[in-house]
This record gives sequence, structure tokens and C-alpha cells, in this order.
Amino acid sequence: MSTTKLHWFKSSYSDDNEPGDCVEVAVASAAIHVRDSKSPQAPHLVVGSTIWTDFLGSL
Repeated sequence: MSTTKLHWFKSSYSDDNEPGDCVEVAVASAAIHVRDSKSPQAPHLVVGSTIWTDFLGSL
């Protein structure tokens, strides 16, 4: 899937005015896409929704 068709978003705790070190996330079907906001065209991580839920639960 092309990353341009995904709706990427940052945490509400991120500052929109400063690029900083942010992680962006996009949800598509049963997959969660994760990328570095400083390098949006670079390869990104794709994980299943169950793995993502487990990850968030462990934080």
C-alpha cells in the first residue's frame, strides 16, 4: 500500500509546530503502519492490530 493513501497522525502530545522526534501512525484494515515523522518517505513498520494492541497495553 502506498503511504500517500494512508492517513498519518501523531500523538496529541506532539508539537505540530516543531518536527522533533515523532512517531506517526496510520490505521489500514487489520494493519497498523508506524513511521518516523522526520523521514516520511523512508520504509516504515507494519504490524497486525493484535500486536499493536498488545504493544500499547505493555506501555
